Amino acid sequence: MRTLFWTILSLGLCGGPVAARAGTFQLTGGTSVSGDIIMFNDTGVTLHTPSDSYTNIVWPMFSQDALKQLAQDPRIKPLAELFIETPPAQPKSENVTVQEVSRLGLPRKESLLAALVSSSVGFIALLLIYAANVYSAYEIALLRARPIALAMGVAAVLPVLGPVLFLCLPVRQETEPEEAPSLGEQHAFTVPGAAAPVAESVAAAGIHITPATGARAAHPEAQIFQRGQYMFNRRFFETKFSGFFSMIRRPAEKDLVLVLKTARAQLIVQRISRITTNEAHFEVLQGGTRQEVMVPFADIQEIQLKHKDA
Repeated sequence: MRTLFWTILSLGLCGGPVAARAGTFQLTGGTSVSGDIIMFNDTGVTLHTPSDSYTNIVWPMFSQDALKQLAQDPRIKPLAELFIETPPAQPKSENVTVQEVSRLGLPRKESLLAALVSSSVGFIALLLIYAANVYSAYEIALLRARPIALAMGVAAVLPVLGPVLFLCLPVRQETEPEEAPSLGEQHAFTVPGAAAPVAESVAAAGIHITPATGARAAHPEAQIFQRGQYMFNRRFFETKFSGFFSMIRRPAEKDLVLVLKTARAQLIVQRISRITTNEAHFEVLQGGTRQEVMVPFADIQEIQLKHKDA
């Protein structure tokens, strides 16, 4: 008994005032403890259990219900409230009124062409595409050496398809018909003792007599292209002289040559080896050998297409 007395006295000196309240308190681990509250301080509570023993319970070990139970004592309340969790504030319920909004209507389902025609912007886009289709036919007709009016008319009736058809056609070569060799003049002569000139009888039989020397066959007339009348550029050479780009030319063109006249020289071109936007490379005859010469389009003054022997 003496030991118990001094223990209680020491506890009273170290902590708060002694309480005589007894009860059962739930702990956070799911267990409970019963006893009289002997003392309490910032650390916890000292209980005197029914088994005549003393136990110290720190504040965090008490459950929320036990803390609220201890807070009912005005002396313990300031310490117990520090460990009581405050529930979050419930949001105020407000009546939300949903307002009707105006929505854009979905466009009606229609074909792409009808949609373009129904819009002013789409209609202008169609006109631009149609104009580009006709202009492409014009350019293709120049490139393929085809009738321009025919190509543009087909493109106007068959957009896109018409220019594609003309683009698939080969380049048309315009060749002049070769002139037939001129016949020599008929010579009339007489045979002694004959009743009529022999030439008349020969002519009646449909036979013509030419002079013994004979006339040399005539060559096609040379074609002349002068600056100012023609624009010398890549398209001009690809259209007018497409046969000069190949290594082996067709029989109708194998004897033709190009005569280029510039401000400094005159070149006899056998073949066009390369061509760019601003210049062309030609194989020319110089000193009996073939050499490649680069000539800018701006330097060309005149081009002649003629027979090599003319």
